[in-house]
Parts: sequence; C-alpha cells; structure tokens
Amino acid sequence: MKMENTPKLKTERLVLRKFTMEDLEALYEILSDEEVNRFLPWFPMTSLKETEQFMQERYLNSYEKDRGYHYAVCLKEEDRPVGYIGISMEEGHDLGYGLRRDCWNQGIITEAGKVLIERVKEDGIPYVTATHDVKNASSGAVMKKLGMHYQYSYEELWQPKNIPVLFRMYQLNLDGQQERVYRKYWEQSEVHFVEKLQR
Repeated sequence: MKMENTPKLKTERLVLRKFTMEDLEALYEILSDEEVNRFLPWFPMTSLKETEQFMQERYLNSYEKDRGYHYAVCLKEEDRPVGYIGISMEEGHDLGYGLRRDCWNQGIITEAGKVLIERVKEDGIPYVTATHDVKNASSGAVMKKLGMHYQYSYEELWQPKNIPVLFRMYQLNLDGQQERVYRKYWEQSEVHFVEKLQR
C-alpha cells in the first residue's frame, strides 16, 4: 500500500497540513523572529524571498517524494500556520519543530507532536529521535511530554551558524524494541557522554 505524503492530521485545536505558497508571510513571521530561531541551525530569515527559497527546499520539494511528514501547524479557527513540525524520513527519523512566539507555553507543539507520532507509528516508522541544545530546556520538556527518553549528549559543529553546540538526544521506540538506541550522533562526535538527568 502506497503511503500518502504528509496526510492531513487534526487534533482538538489544530490542523496539521502541507505548506503552500499562500503561507509565505506566516512562515516568514516565524522564521524571522530572532528568539524563535535562537536554538535552530539556520539564521533568522531576512526577506520573503529568502523564506520562499527555504519553503521550496524544505517543504514543497519534500511533497514531491513518495512519503514524508513535514507540516504547517495551524489553529483550527484561522488555518494560518503558527508553527511547523516534521519527522525526517532519513535514518534517524528526527523530529523537529518551531512555533511563533505568542503561541509558546500553550501545549501546541506537544499536541501536534502526539498526533504526528501516532500517525508515523501506524505507518510503520520504528522509532523517532529528537535533539535539543542543552541550553533550550523547554524543547527538552516537549520531548519528555511526548514520551521520549533521554539517551546521551554529544557535541556538534552546527551549520550554517558554525558554532559548537552540546545536544541531548531523545528517542521513542514505536515497535516494541525498547532497548534500541540510535547511536549515529554518538559515533560521529568525539565529545559524547551520558548525563544523570532528573526524571
């Protein structure tokens, strides 16, 4: 059975759908905010043209593929993106997300993440990983709320910002193999260790 690329998902408050060119200004509003993008690898967007290129490369091109999960996160009442969330189809099945600043601390990304993880589980994705800068505790809190478990920490030279960042890697196994740990980041980094974090 052929999987649908980025099937529309709904929760009590949200609609998760594909980005379209009509969402350009809303996406620019998210990606141009310095505080929103503080812990993300790319620099804040400085123009609609730059945002259009980002949208084309990251979203529209991915919709041409057979399968994918890259979403605009919209509040049901306005159908305007207030954030984005996605799970990579690469080996790590990395979960990533971002949210407009005025929507922080409302459980929006947690709500979106739960329905997305449920969908990829149904579609047979065996596990999901996510990483956050150790300085970005709120992102780690989202990962915990999604049922993800801390595995290890590692350092990476983040591009294009070209700065060394210490990350924590979280993982959620969806196929019952609870002992599996995705070790690629550990193996690629000379600096890696396991922290004693409070549960």
